[in-house]
Amino acid sequence: MKGTVLLLGVGLIGGSIALSIKKEHNSRIIGYDVNFERARLATSLNIIDECVQDMKLATENADLIIIAAPVTETILILNELSNSSLKDGVIITDVGSTKKEIVETAHTCLPEYASFVGGHPMAGSHKSGVEASKEDLFENAFYVITEVEKTCKRAVEQLEDWLRGTRATFIKMKPEEHDHVAGVISHFPHIIASSLVQLAEHYHQETPIIQDLAAGGFKDITRIASSNPKMWSDILLHNRQPILEQFTVWMNQMEQIRQSIEQGDKEDIYYFFQHAKEFRDEFSTRKRGALQTYVDLFIDIPDSPGVLAEITNILAKHDINITNIEIIESREDIYGVLRVSFRNDDDRSKADTLISPFYETFILQ
Repeated sequence: MKGTVLLLGVGLIGGSIALSIKKEHNSRIIGYDVNFERARLATSLNIIDECVQDMKLATENADLIIIAAPVTETILILNELSNSSLKDGVIITDVGSTKKEIVETAHTCLPEYASFVGGHPMAGSHKSGVEASKEDLFENAFYVITEVEKTCKRAVEQLEDWLRGTRATFIKMKPEEHDHVAGVISHFPHIIASSLVQLAEHYHQETPIIQDLAAGGFKDITRIASSNPKMWSDILLHNRQPILEQFTVWMNQMEQIRQSIEQGDKEDIYYFFQHAKEFRDEFSTRKRGALQTYVDLFIDIPDSPGVLAEITNILAKHDINITNIEIIESREDIYGVLRVSFRNDDDRSKADTLISPFYETFILQ
């Protein structure tokens, strides 16, 4: 497709979408960001073709407008666009983590000749900023497209065409359905992860060794607690009702297992873990979900000089990208191993094939 794309918000997500569009289409991409230096950086990195300081000057010629901003800012931008000169037939989309309020605002304030299609690419990175943008960031990830009665079907098809370079799997959902599901598998887990960290901090005051021992498995299951506090405050407030409903269900579950432990009910405790294991083992391993996920290869290495360099050199020679690497010194179920993280199963499989002849490797599901 040819045309002009206006990117409102030039960060990791917006920059990655821009790169995927540039790869697939002969389009010109103009970027705007409240932090103009960020937009200039994106231009110098050839992520966008041009940056502007006044959003309204760029809207009238845009065929596609992508709002890549937090939810609160997205709503403000939609209201600004309602007072801007827009091209007849322009498609406007967003990447917000909650959808109901954004979709309602868009269909209330935007003119009828503009087509709004809500979107949410369910992928991210341990890095942030436009400089971390990758054209394949969304490959094999779910990309939610929200549809309501007012949604133009043709605009949905056109948007998917614009975004086909992401190599994402498009899935259509109602805004309310999206917000409920995102609450269960993304928003609520962030609350739990942060509460676990605060529980550790509470006991750390009397038992300082907790912080050292938490470097293993505890660090794994609370990784998402390191997410941006401002962003997550924004998300929770805009998805308040589904999350409050999920609190009720979760607290009832916690009370049940608390009572089972208090009463020494071995059968109920066993069922608690067994039931969770069975459902978790049914999860698909072929698609990337809402939480930032990486695939890990564990390597049993000797404590000797040069081993780490040898492994990274093997991977570098075969152009296999590492997203993270860590020597695990303390973990209940793994001892003395190197964990190497990759963005996809293909890279991990290649790495396993290359390294396994020299060192014992294994994968945890």
